[in-house]
Amino acid sequence: MEPVSRDRTNPQPATVGAADGDDAGLRRVPVQRRSTERLARILDACAVLLDETGYEQLSTRAVAARAGVPIGSVYRFFGNKRAMADALARRNLDRYATHVTDRLARLDAGDWRGAVDALLDEYLAMKRTVPGFSLVDFGAQLPLGGHRPASAPGRGDPDSDPNHRVARRLTELLAAHVGRVPDAALHRTVLVAVEAADALLQLAFRTDAAGEPEIVAETRELLRGYLARTLD
Repeated sequence: MEPVSRDRTNPQPATVGAADGDDAGLRRVPVQRRSTERLARILDACAVLLDETGYEQLSTRAVAARAGVPIGSVYRFFGNKRAMADALARRNLDRYATHVTDRLARLDAGDWRGAVDALLDEYLAMKRTVPGFSLVDFGAQLPLGGHRPASAPGRGDPDSDPNHRVARRLTELLAAHVGRVPDAALHRTVLVAVEAADALLQLAFRTDAAGEPEIVAETRELLRGYLARTLD
């Protein structure tokens, strides 16, 4: 399947973490439309600046200037740039889950191979087109563009580890699509698949800025083969 195209210059409006309870990182949860739109502008500016300057050079002041808001508006929502980048990562996951849900709705119920293709294709589409995604992803590559070491605080913690959050969301989507209960065994299987795909796709994008096609193809085959024993 071909990935759905994205427009880097005109990102979609978005909410932050609402589907995963991820507003905990915000100092203030927006209620009014004006505040919601301002938060979206801040995160959009953060994403663009991540591509332009990288995480180390990112600053809350630069984000405020790019978003066209007072610096106080940034600090109203975020205590520092890490919290802002974390919120961007969680918004990425919400968008990803929304796109995947739309794709699954167009597939025959129970078509898990088509579902796996949709999961992979939507990730690739975001990787190639969404501002800031190549660095932030769903949070796993902060703060310096490489994975946190296994001993880092929160690594492996289901409430804070990005791949656990991704696996939790995807377990629910896949279970609904194939008519299964999203139990612990399925979650464990999906988590292993997410970790494996994460490592392989990092390799694919280190080899080729657009994702080395042969490694992407191998990743697809690996996912299908591994998930077949659970979903067939």
